[in-house]
Amino acid sequence: MNEQISMFSETQEVANDWKWSFKDYPQETNGLKVFSCFACGGGSTMGYKLVGCEVLGCCEIDPKINKVYVANHHPKYNYVEDIRDFNKRKDLSSELYDLDILDGSPPCSLFSTSGLREKGWGKKKKFREGQKEQTLDDLLFIFIDTVAKLKPKVAIMENVEGLIKGKAFKYVQEVYKRFNTIGYKVKHWLLKGEKMGVPQTRHRVFFVATKLDFDLNKINCHFNYSPIVFEEIKEGIGRPPSEKALLLLNEALPNEKLLDQAHIRLYGKKSWFNHCLVHEKNVMPTIPAGHDCLWRYEEKEHCSNEDIRNGSSFPRDYNFGKMDVAYICGMSVPPVMIKRLMTRLIESGLFDYKLKNEEL
Repeated sequence: MNEQISMFSETQEVANDWKWSFKDYPQETNGLKVFSCFACGGGSTMGYKLVGCEVLGCCEIDPKINKVYVANHHPKYNYVEDIRDFNKRKDLSSELYDLDILDGSPPCSLFSTSGLREKGWGKKKKFREGQKEQTLDDLLFIFIDTVAKLKPKVAIMENVEGLIKGKAFKYVQEVYKRFNTIGYKVKHWLLKGEKMGVPQTRHRVFFVATKLDFDLNKINCHFNYSPIVFEEIKEGIGRPPSEKALLLLNEALPNEKLLDQAHIRLYGKKSWFNHCLVHEKNVMPTIPAGHDCLWRYEEKEHCSNEDIRNGSSFPRDYNFGKMDVAYICGMSVPPVMIKRLMTRLIESGLFDYKLKNEEL
């Protein structure tokens, strides 16, 4: 990969398209049809639509989150169920067997470096993702079963950076093996939000698999956008901290980001490991799905819902309903990340069979 990166320009690009509304979708579609699995709030759905794709629908296990998805994206096909049950269906429209892209972001908490990791692999549990007792670490492979079922031209799968670290890399090897077994070539990249014009340091692994006669090494996934620091996206009024939280904020040193060390100093035990200080001159850290985990350092207050929305590159008119903004955004792919990736995939020629009206 390093040799390939050296071939690409190091010119830094400037982006301000994190600030957008639904009216900014292209007026015409590019003809590419997408279906999204583990759709959550539709972060990836919005990214595909921003480059002109038609997103036909989704599969999402959580009915509360799906209600938000439907309100914002109005899917033609909507399945509120475990993807395992979706894979058993025999009543799917023929349109879903003629997809250009099958998109999927399997729940990733068991691969996160701040999660259970090995301790939770292979074990059933009632995770917050779906409110159902299930295993999560095998959903990467269940998604590949969905690929085998629907046979899209291209599959795009996203997960956390922790997937390629330590013992978890065995899952990456198995992903390659299973894609190859069903006739797909596959390649993965670690993409960094702050390098892609996303106002947060969100690092994610993206797998691109295809059954097309196409060399995946042609894809340029090297990005070099100027960082968007927090003061550029800061908006709204944050909620004041509790008395305990204020003690922690005052205890934390100015150069600290995580508040767990301050908690140890004050209370002698580790906690608040997902809580971060957000400095105006820095890029916002990864937005976690936990409520009220990010703090404006200068004001000593919670980040506002507008801060979270902007850092996630969600549209200004997104309807979160009664759901927690941080949960929806923390569980979703930032739309601009998918927009950037899709732009590069289109530029690489991966979809020329459709965009140039060529026969497959």
